[in-house]
Amino acid sequence: MKNVLLIGAGNMGFAMLRSWIGMAGHQFAVVEVNDALRKRAQVVGASSYADLSDLPPDYHADIMVIATKPQGVAGAIAAGRDHLISGGLVISIAAGVTIDGMRNKAGENAVIIRAMPNTPAAIGEGMIVCCASGNACAANRQHTETLLAAIGRVVFVEDEGMMDAVTAVSGSGPAYLFSFLEAFSAAGVSVGLSSDLAMQLAKQTLYGAAKMALDPSADPSALRKEVTSPNGTTAAALSVLLDADKGLAPLMRYAVEAARSRSEELGRLT
Repeated sequence: MKNVLLIGAGNMGFAMLRSWIGMAGHQFAVVEVNDALRKRAQVVGASSYADLSDLPPDYHADIMVIATKPQGVAGAIAAGRDHLISGGLVISIAAGVTIDGMRNKAGENAVIIRAMPNTPAAIGEGMIVCCASGNACAANRQHTETLLAAIGRVVFVEDEGMMDAVTAVSGSGPAYLFSFLEAFSAAGVSVGLSSDLAMQLAKQTLYGAAKMALDPSADPSALRKEVTSPNGTTAAALSVLLDADKGLAPLMRYAVEAARSRSEELGRLT
């Protein structure tokens, strides 16, 4: 039986917890200072505590999952390390906090996995990218994947330097698509559609196109070309969106670069 200690039961922490409850071979405990969030964790069946000092003295976790804000990670690990077995696994989902930064608080024997999920994890459709410390074994990776696969797709990267870019693409990415959806719907209103109809058309179109693109054999460029008749309506719109200087590609590049830079700054601040 694996004891899993979750520190932080906010939106992402609770999304994970809700998916984990009932998982065979695991017992879950939660530490959450906020009363309402702690009670919510209790409702789904987790043992919940307001502070790490409230845990039973003999409680030891095999896995400690940190789901606090980045500035709270160091303190959570330092306070929780006495409840982690020797060589235990620490999984952090905080943006910008490095493996080395966590090791300074967790100790040399701890195995650390840095993970970056995104908000669709709340509906089990997240994208979670992980990077493991050098002392992680195959079993550590498998335990991590078992937990995180409950909220979406999991991949590992070997170069931690890629995690800021990962944060900028998939971590922040849902907000980009929500912003696109807002702009897409507003454009429909600008050409005479009602706001409700424009949003319905935009949502379903984005959803359907995304499902087509998720086919493992799908090539987005090929899908785009299939929709685009020469000199047709789609071609007229794409002449704007694909403009090399002012179109969607440079705009997305600037946006992702800004997010990556901020992730790097957060790492220096923690």
